[in-house]
Formats: sequence, C-alpha cells, structure tokens
Amino acid sequence: MPETTYRPHRVNRQDRPDGTILLTSGHALSPVADTSGDWLHRWAAERPATTFLAERSGPGWREVPYAEALEQVRALAGGLLARGLTPDTPILIISGNGVDHGLLSLAAHYVGIPTVPVAEQYSLIPGAQAQLQFVLNLIDPKMVYAVDGTRFANALALPEMQGRDIVVSRNPAPGQILFTDLQQGGDIEDAASKVGPDSVVKILMTSGSTSSPKGVLTTHRMMCANQAQILDALPFLQARPPRIVDWLPWNHVFGGSHNFNMMLANGGSLYIDEGKPAKGLVDKSIENNALMNGTMAFNVPVGFAMMRDAMRRDAGLRRKYFEDLDMIFYAGASLPQDVWRDLEEMATEVRGAVPLMNSSWGLTETGPACLIQHEPTDRSGIVGVPMTGVSVKLVPDDSTRFEVRVKGPNIMTGYYQAPEKTAEAFDDEGYFRTGDAMAFVDPNDMTKGLRFDGRISEDFKLLTGTWVRAAQLRLDALIALAPLAADVVVTGEGRDEVGLLIVPTPDTAARMTADNGAMTGAEVQSDIAARLTRLGATAQGNSNRIRRALILAEPPSIAEGEITAKGNLNFRKLLSRRAALLNRLYTHDPAVIRA
Repeated sequence: MPETTYRPHRVNRQDRPDGTILLTSGHALSPVADTSGDWLHRWAAERPATTFLAERSGPGWREVPYAEALEQVRALAGGLLARGLTPDTPILIISGNGVDHGLLSLAAHYVGIPTVPVAEQYSLIPGAQAQLQFVLNLIDPKMVYAVDGTRFANALALPEMQGRDIVVSRNPAPGQILFTDLQQGGDIEDAASKVGPDSVVKILMTSGSTSSPKGVLTTHRMMCANQAQILDALPFLQARPPRIVDWLPWNHVFGGSHNFNMMLANGGSLYIDEGKPAKGLVDKSIENNALMNGTMAFNVPVGFAMMRDAMRRDAGLRRKYFEDLDMIFYAGASLPQDVWRDLEEMATEVRGAVPLMNSSWGLTETGPACLIQHEPTDRSGIVGVPMTGVSVKLVPDDSTRFEVRVKGPNIMTGYYQAPEKTAEAFDDEGYFRTGDAMAFVDPNDMTKGLRFDGRISEDFKLLTGTWVRAAQLRLDALIALAPLAADVVVTGEGRDEVGLLIVPTPDTAARMTADNGAMTGAEVQSDIAARLTRLGATAQGNSNRIRRALILAEPPSIAEGEITAKGNLNFRKLLSRRAALLNRLYTHDPAVIRA
C-alpha cells in the first residue's frame, strides 16, 4: 500500500519520574479552517456540481450538490434569523439523519446558532420520552425540528414542546412551520461575520450510561482541528473526493462530527443509509450499498459481519462494495479476526489489494478522534498513536496499563451549564480525564500504538479482592460468542466468580425457550459453555475466567434506560433492574450455563 494513502506513525515520548508518560505526534498539525462554513464555500466554488448530501428517493437518490447546498444553507440561515434565533436559542433536532437535517444544521452553524441533535428513539418510543423531556428542560430550545409531523406527532405534542417553533419537512400540523417555508433568505452577513473558531456549533448529549446526560459544547475549532488531524494521518482523502454510504447517527459524535465533516472538509459525498446493522434493517443497508458504493466504509463490527455474510452470497454486491474502497474503519469494539480476514480476502479478490483497515479512539468530549491507527496492520483492536496537535497523558493504573488523559485543539472547553462537572473533567494541567485505560501494543516501540484496555469505572473486585477488567473481558466474550450474542454484561462484583448476562441475537433467541426471564435450550447452552471453556483456557487467573452465564429472555429496554441513545448497554441500569436474574446467575439453576 503506497504511503500516499497513509502517513507513517511517528511518536514523541516523555517519561516523568512518577511513571506518567506523555505522547505526542512527531508530525506537525496542518493549517486549520476557522469554521465549517469555510469548507462549504470552498467546495461550492471548486466542485459546485459534486454531490454533497444524498438520501434515498424512490428507486434512486435525492442528491444535493455543493453549490445548491450553499444556496439553501444561506437561505435557511436568513429564515432562522428572521424568527429571532441567536447563539442563545438552540435548535433541538429530534429526527435522524436526512438531507434537510444536514442543511438546517449547517445553516444554524453558519450564523452561530447551536443545534442539539438527539436520538430519534427518544421521540418514537413512548417509554423513552422522559429522556427527551430531560433534554428539553436542560437546553430550552426555541425551535424543534422533525422530518415528519405525523410520525413524530406524539413527541411534538408533549407539554414541554408548547411555545416553541416546530419545523417539519412534511405533514405539518396546524401552527407548525414547513421546512421549505423557512428558506426566506435575508441579511445574514452581520451574524455570519461574528462566527469564529470559538463559536458553539452543537451541544452533543453524552450517553448518560454512568450519570445523567451532559451537554458537550462543541465548537468550530474542535470540528475543524479534528478534520485537519484526520487529513494529516490519511492524505488519500484529498487524492480524490471521498464518498461514503453511511448509517451512523448524527446525534452521536462519530457519525455527526467525524463522518459528516470528513465529507464536507474534503469535498466528498455523504449518501445517507437509512438502514442499520439489525435484523429487518440490514436489508436496506445492503440495498443502498448495491446502488452506491463508497471509497471508505465505516461500521461497527456486527455491521461488517452482516455485510460480509451478504457479500458471500452476492458476487455483484461484493464487487460493487470493494471496487473503489480505500479504507475500512471499524469502531465500537474490536473487529472479530475472522471478519477481518474475510474482508481482506474479498477485497483482494475484487481489486487485488487490501484497503487500509484501521480504527481510532475518542469521546464526545474530544471531537472525537484523538488516537488513530493510520499504518497498515494485520490485527484488530489497535487504536493507534496520537493525532497531530494532541498530547496524550498516560497515568499508571498498574504495571501494564494507563489511565488516558488528553489535551489539544479538538478537546471541549466544557459542559453546557455545568461548571462543577466541567471542573471535575480536567486535571490540574488542563488534561481531560477520559476514564479510559490503554496499554501499549509493544512497550519498546511507541509506533506500534496503543490498544484499548477498558473503562476504569467498569472494573470491579471479586470477593477475593482480585480486580476484574470488565471492559476487556466483555470484548473477548463478544468475539468468542459471535454470532450468538448481540451483547454481554460482565458480572461478579463482590462474588467469588465472574459471570455473564448474555443478550442473544434474534436468531439465537428463536432457537430457545423463555424460562422466567431467562432462556433455555440445550443445544445453544452447550455451545456457549464450550466457547466460554475455550476462552477460559487462555485466561490468566480467576478474574479473567468466565465461570457461569445466563441468557436474557427480555431484550434490553431503551424506555427503562437499559440502552443509551448511542445504542450501548447501560450496565448499571440493567444489573439494577434485573437484580433477581443476577442473583439467579449465582445459583445452581438449570438455566445457568457453567464453563
């Protein structure tokens, strides 16, 4: 693979007497744009006819080129100002990815009005509307946008919605504003001239898996610096206009800041995939990837596994998917090695070479990317080296791993209306405390990068006083149990053995029988027992060996807070709500799988 595709790793290291290590990139940070509007103006001039945003419309796509996007953004910005919106009156966006959603966001950012995108599940699942009400009370938006007035009618009728401007793209109720009527034009130059690097663009809500969700103040500087950092690592982004077919949600920093802005910063095209890696929805993703391919593919491991399975059956899809592909990027967990290998083999079959396969690491508060694996590697699970302009502070947690803290232009300045939480988030040197742990791939070679080693807060002690590295053990278990498990929760705090609560995939659940909150089925239970036994054979110490497991009959509930807006399990909430099953796990019940 030519080095014009990637930039070789180069890392500077500084060791302190207390064991703390500082890592920085050996490459310099490239020039950073002032605002996202600078990107839009550039490509509207240089690539006016290139598609910027697209979404499905009938058998094809509704495509908006850069020149048209700029025109609509400026017209929408005028409409927002005409309705009295300012930097102090955020816009709440309650529906998912879409062309109008993207244009409205850019229009608001263009004239300094923050947007607050939230998971559409908060509106569409009645039991989850408490989360929407929490955000409404925290943010107090002047305007609320939803793509469809009918589909989101229940959420838009909440008492907390009263007195706010409601904008919809279709099916407006009386008193609601049609999206096309918002494009009024008008004088926007004065407001636009006051927008700069420190202007707040978005307030992104954290997942709330360990506390109430917090609003991360996201600025133009954070977003623009992060795109310069990404381009420093991946120069191929400017070799030709990038293109993605992407489902990752825009209420999450990775889909909405990393991927959306990667296309905008580099004059690329974002084709919105309304599918998802889930049963009943992945077929739409397969259809979309057959209609339009990408130069990069972003997905979570289960998504890549589902696409892999579809491409095994469909040579035409396989050819379409890989023929222009420069990079495969996985996030959320380690990509199972069998999926990694199969993707390599398929790519080699189609194009005679393997795309750059990589990952990175970051949080909502970090823009998101702080570490990136931008050299070719032959294994999953490596999150890489510091990006340009980022200082990584590694504080020893034990002899092999470190707590990670970061500083750089892509790091947030604080949380919305939460000065105490902001102060707690930074140490005395101004480094953001991430709460994540890392270990070196090779302690003698910094260029090999770092690997994720769990959340410090998720670790717990067994009754023996031995620490359990729950996050890493969870990843190991997910790989061992694929494709039987959709997710798992590691248990054992204050007990004598490590256990597992397993969320089965729909196919797995269909092969079993519900038994008072758990699932039973001799064939599946035996298979899982054998897999966990094999996993335990390679473990060092009792704290790394899963001895028992129970399969959940009831899926995790977003309404009950067991699933966050990002689709992750809220471990504490699930264990609290299912305390009876947790106790049952540590009995001799026939439903309990022993390994």
